[in-house]
Amino acid sequence: MSLSQKADHALLEAAKNGDVIALAEVLANSRQDLQRYAEYHCVVNDVEDAVQESMILVFNRLGDLRKPEAFASWLFRIVKRECNRMRRGWRLLTNQEIDESIQPLSFREPNELRMDIARVLQELPNHYRTILLMRDVEGLSLNETAEHLGLELAATKSRLHRARMLARELLDDGTGPGPKSE
Repeated sequence: MSLSQKADHALLEAAKNGDVIALAEVLANSRQDLQRYAEYHCVVNDVEDAVQESMILVFNRLGDLRKPEAFASWLFRIVKRECNRMRRGWRLLTNQEIDESIQPLSFREPNELRMDIARVLQELPNHYRTILLMRDVEGLSLNETAEHLGLELAATKSRLHRARMLARELLDDGTGPGPKSE
């Protein structure tokens, strides 16, 4: 067991035993990983909510965790469950069934994907490129990104959403390999 793993294990044990400072540190250390995981399992607009709900559940249920070495997988299961819960809630709210005819994902070769992403980043306006790099590559939180750009949180979320939508359009415009819109 490495020194950092021992420190993480000790921090987790302290948090389990009611140390509020240790719990805050465990949650802070876990947030970025939860965010990335949720981005793959949630609808784009639900990512932040799923992470918040998961953090609240962890806060309330950490004492129930029997094996500290299972903490990471436990966290990811909680996030995935929250994403699924939100998806079910959307279906009930809109009274729409989740369509099973969704096309399977087509994956590009790693080098082709890198080239397509580089092309898209070059084509994006600078303000969109900057926010995508800060948030999705550097992994800054929304608050950190807003502070760095000198924007309000709502404006940051809006700009990030528009940047991601434009990047998706550019990726799917038919110039690169992968699914083409017809």
